[in-house]
Amino acid sequence: MIQTPRLILRPYREDDRDAFAALNGHPEVGAWLASALTRAEGDAMMDRISAQMADQGFGFWGAERKTDGRLVGMVGLMVMGEGLPAPGAIELGWRIHPEAQGMGLATEGARAARDWAFANLDIDQVVAITAQTNVRSQAVMTKIGMTPDPARDFDHPKLAEDHPLRRHMFFSQSRP
Repeated sequence: MIQTPRLILRPYREDDRDAFAALNGHPEVGAWLASALTRAEGDAMMDRISAQMADQGFGFWGAERKTDGRLVGMVGLMVMGEGLPAPGAIELGWRIHPEAQGMGLATEGARAARDWAFANLDIDQVVAITAQTNVRSQAVMTKIGMTPDPARDFDHPKLAEDHPLRRHMFFSQSRP
């Protein structure tokens, strides 16, 4: 568990399934991920993330807002997959429910996850990617000290050639 002033980043509980489905099934969230997830897809994703956390000790933690105990997103780390610019690197990512966006929670959670990675993993850098048009995610990356690396920008291999989100930007931050 990781605590910030306003969030608790923690493993998922069985009673998180409705909030997790609402997050990943929301059309505004899905618009940045190529599509929203069905309930079954969301449940399967939560199960995969939970298994990854049990196996690796990290993953995309549930982001619980301290003021009301509500699961408002997911923030965390994963190993970047093959076919991407830095396979094997530790990738930082987040999703915040639209009702909780615009309050700095993504920045707060991303900073905490990054700090956890540098304190607990034997790595020299963390990386992050986002669609070229996702300026809000780029702002989070910049606010926490990540820098763009245009030489590593890429077309996401899981998206069709004509998909508007295909072009992705690559950011990284070295261990302080």
